[in-house]
Amino acid sequence: MKNIVYLFLLITQVFFAQSSFEKGNAMYQRGNYQEAVLAYEGVIKENKQESAELYFNLANSYYKLNKVAPAIYNYEKALVLKPHDPETLNNLKFAKKLTIDEIKEVPKVGFAKLIQNFTGIFDYNTWAKIAVGIGFLFLLSFIGYYFSQLTLSKRIYFIGMFVLLVALALSVSAGMSEKNHFDNDRPAIVFAELSEVRSEPQKGGAAIFLLHEGSKVYVTEVLGQWKKIELTDGTEGWIDGSTIKEVK
Repeated sequence: MKNIVYLFLLITQVFFAQSSFEKGNAMYQRGNYQEAVLAYEGVIKENKQESAELYFNLANSYYKLNKVAPAIYNYEKALVLKPHDPETLNNLKFAKKLTIDEIKEVPKVGFAKLIQNFTGIFDYNTWAKIAVGIGFLFLLSFIGYYFSQLTLSKRIYFIGMFVLLVALALSVSAGMSEKNHFDNDRPAIVFAELSEVRSEPQKGGAAIFLLHEGSKVYVTEVLGQWKKIELTDGTEGWIDGSTIKEVK
């Protein structure tokens, strides 16, 4: 009986979430962006359901309302669930043009850059799928090698096994690297209109620089209500945690 009740509640919840999502889409199409925001936010808060499409649509609604921080925040949320999505990246680029701060990104150089470029081609879930596929091909090659009667065939299968083994090791390593980067990466968006970044985690600390609404930072340390942040140009400082919102 309990299972039936739980199933009924789950179906009701899914139906309500879908209904609210479609309502949000309808409101957006009519140009009622504030109502669309309320509908999308309702799906997240009341049903605790997430999807890249939901955050993308919510971000678009905020963008239409000229609310920079919420728009960028939700585009970033969408990219967490669906990395490298071209449409989201394109809209995020437009949203960032509304921000005041121009923070340069210091790229990695040398071997570190090569590693980052390679592992960043896919997210860790995709690398895991690639590793499984390569592992399956390796198994087929092993079976072919084991049962093959011809010397030439055995050599071909052996070489194939070696190549696939190297590819498997690379894909697993890349996946682990991306997973480690995902777990340790703590992006956040500044929601306060103006926020002071200080040299120490206290109000008495000297103000190093100012950040405005919509700027993206990375949290590296937490001490009470203060959070140590790092910008893409390598600048560091302490900021009041209530002025930013972490993406993950």
